[in-house]
Amino acid sequence: MLLAVLSLFSCVNKDASKKNSDLDVQGTWQLLSATTIENGKSQSTDYSGKLKMIKMFNQTHFAFLRHSLDAKDSTNFDAGGGTFVLDKDDYTEHLEYYKDKNWEGKTFKFKLAIHQDTLIQKGIEKVEKAGVDRVIIEKYIKVK
Repeated sequence: MLLAVLSLFSCVNKDASKKNSDLDVQGTWQLLSATTIENGKSQSTDYSGKLKMIKMFNQTHFAFLRHSLDAKDSTNFDAGGGTFVLDKDDYTEHLEYYKDKNWEGKTFKFKLAIHQDTLIQKGIEKVEKAGVDRVIIEKYIKVK
């Protein structure tokens, strides 16, 4: 009987430690800032002012939406989504939906880090047909 109980606790502890090693990204995250580094030049965008962007995750898919907070600006809208795989801090997106068809079907690899309610995503966006080859660093806060 004791052996059975110890065996049960051993399995539970293995599952708990596995869950602790994976990042929990599920939910909605609001973008605070984004930095792009391209051709040695860095450009940062503050998303606490005129622009707002959220990124949503469930178990298998992600989606993002960005728009201007200016009521007169109906052109500054962006959205996309697809599937993802998260293995510890290795995050891979497969973009299935996007307004620029050159981006659709592409896979992007990033590193993720979560510190309390802050998510940081860093990696390379490379889309040859769109002339894009840059490093991006995005900082999100969890929406409650």
